[in-house]
Amino acid sequence: MDIRDLRNCLGKFATGVTVVTWNSENQQKQGITVNSFTSVSLDPPLVLVSIDKKAKANERMQGKPFVINILSSGQEAIAWQFAGKEQLGLQIDWEESNYGPKIQGSLATIECKPWEEYDGGDHVLYVGEVKNYHYEEGNALVFFQGKFLETNSIDNYVKK
Repeated sequence: MDIRDLRNCLGKFATGVTVVTWNSENQQKQGITVNSFTSVSLDPPLVLVSIDKKAKANERMQGKPFVINILSSGQEAIAWQFAGKEQLGLQIDWEESNYGPKIQGSLATIECKPWEEYDGGDHVLYVGEVKNYHYEEGNALVFFQGKFLETNSIDNYVKK
């Protein structure tokens, strides 16, 4: 199978953009940009993020509480920063919670306690139990065919 072509095929599925954040043992804020995020269960409330086994973040977040920050349309630079492409001069405003650092200005934040980790081939599937969440109205940052895009306001959607 042509892995690059498979990746192109999977890129036809538009996804939201998240930055998963946690605190290191010495309380240093750490994170990784993730577009592989999904809800798993409402009872109990569980969510899942998928992290490449080769990513430094994979080892660093194991067993730690984490926060899923769903990025808003104006946060593309933050997505790039946590994807490993340093954004010179970027200022990130943080808010600390019981489960890790939250990125202010995010469209939503989901605070998680570790639930389970599963082998997912070349990724690790981290399931978190949702302990707290917050969301705002606004436009989301999305990823489609290798590019960041913005959603329109919900007010602009037309019912069909």
